[in-house]
Amino acid sequence: MKVAVLGAAGGIGQALSLLLKTQLPAGSELALYDVAPVVPGVAVDLSHIPTAVKVTGHGKDDLGVALTDANIVLIPAGVPRKPGMDRSDLFNTNASIVKALVEGVAEHCPEACLGIITNPVNTTVAIAAETLKAKGVYDKNKLFGVTTLDVIRAETFVAELKDVDPANIHVPVIGGHSGTTILPLLSQVEGVSFSEDEVSKLTTRIQNAGTEVVEAKAGGGSATLSMGQAAARFCLSLTAAMQGENVVEYTYVQTDDSEDASFFAHPVRLGPNGVEEILPYGDLSEFEQKAKEDMLEGLRGDIKLGVDFVNG
Repeated sequence: MKVAVLGAAGGIGQALSLLLKTQLPAGSELALYDVAPVVPGVAVDLSHIPTAVKVTGHGKDDLGVALTDANIVLIPAGVPRKPGMDRSDLFNTNASIVKALVEGVAEHCPEACLGIITNPVNTTVAIAAETLKAKGVYDKNKLFGVTTLDVIRAETFVAELKDVDPANIHVPVIGGHSGTTILPLLSQVEGVSFSEDEVSKLTTRIQNAGTEVVEAKAGGGSATLSMGQAAARFCLSLTAAMQGENVVEYTYVQTDDSEDASFFAHPVRLGPNGVEEILPYGDLSEFEQKAKEDMLEGLRGDIKLGVDFVNG
């Protein structure tokens, strides 16, 4: 298994690369790419960890080398949020970065599974899809928006509130990956129950958890360590699925669902070729149904922004 991390010298990229170096199957290769000049040093640093995962570092002129023969490509590259910014404020800078990197994927490893981490994910996944279409290599089953961070935050916050082991909590999270488009299905969490007030407050906290980190870091960046963990979890699930295991993760994918949006986070059965099956997210409570209806226009607008960015 070869995994390429594009933007490997950044906060998310370094945390993600460390976790993959220690957890990818023996014999895997981890290719680290970044325009930042420290990326060879990050690769050397990680290479001193005694696991059977080979690490290579690639600077700004070596994108093709990093991508060649990759099975999975993860893109955390881009600028982080600062206090007072929402994810859409990142759009112009990060949209151009994602488009350029995805063009590299189209050229050097068009059959790889591609996980987009760069915010705003609601929009950058659509940019990736349109870029791959323009190159004639788009496979909707191999493009993912990594929304796992919303799931692990939801599980953490529920476990804290109910004083239970987070390992025993599973929270479905559907929709998108920004503000009110993040929809945790608390009505489907087994083993615990919530009052209406708890549902309202927990949902808001899960939706605003990224801002919680941005403000706590006081201008020093956004969520990097928890995002690194979330992206590693998704990558390792995809790796296991490509090797034949039965794995379900929540992820933002093309759904072709006219009722929701053309991209929507669903439970997805993963397999050797990416998406094997998009699973239904089940019945929603009255609160969840209203929250979904209220956010769809914004999510569709986010997606259209990405489509228009590529197609003019």
